[in-house]
Amino acid sequence: MILEELAFLVLAAVAVVTAISSLLVRELVHTILWIAVFFVDLSAIYFLLEAPFLGVLQLGVYAGAVTVLLLFGIMVTRKRIFSREAATGIGAVPLALAVVTFIFLVASVGEFPQGPTVIHAYDPSFLSENLFNVNGPWLLLLGLIMLSAVGGAIYLVREGRE
Repeated sequence: MILEELAFLVLAAVAVVTAISSLLVRELVHTILWIAVFFVDLSAIYFLLEAPFLGVLQLGVYAGAVTVLLLFGIMVTRKRIFSREAATGIGAVPLALAVVTFIFLVASVGEFPQGPTVIHAYDPSFLSENLFNVNGPWLLLLGLIMLSAVGGAIYLVREGRE
């Protein structure tokens, strides 16, 4: 086993452990911190795969800005962020469903390819045509649904609701 494969396996194991830990901890702030560690680990995987642009983007946007945004949102909307009132975590049924899903996923993958993968050039105009011509109305609808979700979240966390 070469060094890159070993590094990838270690980083993948850390990613799985941090993702599961973010689901299992009881405090919301600890969940966000585990997610931040996951984002940093994912950026290390990008650097290992020789994709430095994605690695820096992952560090700057997700590990940096998104984590700070999540922490700031929790601090603004919750009065006691370290109390049991803010407790999160995952129950036994969702955890069992996740394990069953993982088993089915691993069983359905089959055998991994052993040879080198051929990388083809990609035309960005195809993506823009697909997003803005063919699927443009669906993208707009998705944006409106997400906007209504943000409005509902603001309504739920506003002060003084009963």
